[in-house]
Amino acid sequence: MAKLSVDQQTVLGLLTDKGANFLIPDYQRPYAWGEIECQTLWEDIFDFAFPNQNRDEFNEEDDEYFLGPVVMFKNENSQKEIIDGQQRLTTILLLLRAFYLRLANMRDGASIETRKNIGRCIWKTRRFDDNVDTSKLKIDSEVATDEDKDEFLDILRTGKVSDSQKSQYAKNYRFFLQKLQDLSDNWPGYFTYLPDRLLNNCFFLPIEAESQDTALRIFSTLNDRGKPLADTDIFKAQFYKYYKEKGEKKEFINRWKDLEVISNEYFTSLSGTPMDELFSRYMYFERAKAGIKSTTTEALRKFYERNKYAILKKDDTLGNLEALAKFWKNVTLQDDTIFSDRVLKKLSVLQYAPNGMWTYLTSVYFLQNRDANDTLNDEDFYKFLNKITAFIWGYSFVRPGVNALRVPAYPEMISIVGGNEVEFKDSKLDATEVRNAMENYSFTNNRPITKSMLVWWAYQNDKQNLIPTDTILETEHIYSRNRQKIERSLSDTRNMESLGNKAILERSVNIRASDYKFEDKKKYYKGFTTSTGKTKPETMVQELKDLADSKDDFTEQDIVDRKKKILDSFIQYLADEKLLK
Repeated sequence: MAKLSVDQQTVLGLLTDKGANFLIPDYQRPYAWGEIECQTLWEDIFDFAFPNQNRDEFNEEDDEYFLGPVVMFKNENSQKEIIDGQQRLTTILLLLRAFYLRLANMRDGASIETRKNIGRCIWKTRRFDDNVDTSKLKIDSEVATDEDKDEFLDILRTGKVSDSQKSQYAKNYRFFLQKLQDLSDNWPGYFTYLPDRLLNNCFFLPIEAESQDTALRIFSTLNDRGKPLADTDIFKAQFYKYYKEKGEKKEFINRWKDLEVISNEYFTSLSGTPMDELFSRYMYFERAKAGIKSTTTEALRKFYERNKYAILKKDDTLGNLEALAKFWKNVTLQDDTIFSDRVLKKLSVLQYAPNGMWTYLTSVYFLQNRDANDTLNDEDFYKFLNKITAFIWGYSFVRPGVNALRVPAYPEMISIVGGNEVEFKDSKLDATEVRNAMENYSFTNNRPITKSMLVWWAYQNDKQNLIPTDTILETEHIYSRNRQKIERSLSDTRNMESLGNKAILERSVNIRASDYKFEDKKKYYKGFTTSTGKTKPETMVQELKDLADSKDDFTEQDIVDRKKKILDSFIQYLADEKLLK
């Protein structure tokens, strides 16, 4: 069981403790509190220290104000690395430094004693005389992407700030200086009480863990107000140290920021940050190179921290991540200067895959097969996309779930980095088993494979044009539910949810066409001009336009025939890709 040290402490107690040697580590995010947060903190402390704006209503023995937890652990240099509480602790120190400056001109005993205590919170004390050593701060910052951290430390050391300084530290420090000026002008008899009550009656809850892992787990549990510290914040720190030693610190910071921009715009993650997703896709390439077939996938940070983050200390890793991010950006943008139209159509189908394994397979394929310009051979890439589409779709019917897909997918990734074509030779599918599974499958709208099949089928039409990535596609009942409620003409009500009765359709068209008879739907599929002269565009789904041109009605027999046609075509697709036993 992990050991924890938890002991509520006053601001004075926490910051003057003999072990007070705090570090904001390099993997933390930059300081982000602005005037709104500072104003809230100021008002809260003021109202606490002076109930009903009366200093005499304060009870020094019993009144307490909780500033929140500070989660930390002692690193190998005996510094207490702050995992949670960075923003609050930094802001409190700026406020205390402002008080220290203002109290310099006050000569009464209480002010002198309070200023001395504040100094002991900011600076370390000499060993023998207990006086502060103004060359040694109680806190240090190594945040890799915070270019203003030195400004924070300079403010603490000197108490000086110029109008030209624009960092958030400088802005907040000036804010507190102005608040103290206002306090001195408007509440002169209250001034000394506020810092004293801040030091002695405001509390932190320091939680000291025995390791970084434990501290991060505690933070994830406690922190429900902001973004938890991501795995990639830890990775950033390792990169930063590596490139700093190479003398490329500034270049790395710029490259990392660019990588964050691309990740935030073009990646999504269900359980982490967008950049976590980029690192996940790259992890599978490294797993494949290491020959790892195990279907038990390690947590992201566990994988990268192997051998003291050795993967992140290779010259090519950051470049590989940048290339991979740009590749997926081009996929999302459907960049026709990078990919052919037929490849873009295959990628468009895969965007609706029943699970995300295709992104890992494709990431491994790209990193292994890209040329010097980070492009892929069109013919080979097209064949690869066809193969994985057929296999993932077929396998999803007989072995549902992304976890099941790991068994054939992981060896295939190893085969890819070995320079081989994707074959799934050890996981061939049985045509009868696939067909039976599809025949008996309930293609309800909430099942991912339903839309997967419909998108695949739409692109089987040779005349189907590429549908833009940002198009919202919904599932259309060609024979509408409302029609069945009125006419009750389906002899087998299961045909309503049959694959033969469904198609993809843009949301804008589906809203208009959803409850009409087929003879009325036709005009929505084909587009029309209203009586007021407004043009309603046709659908982008070629099959529906073809149906509208060739049929006056869409009957139950049409549903049965269309389902058979889709299933026959898919089984043939598996055969063409040599995926059947």
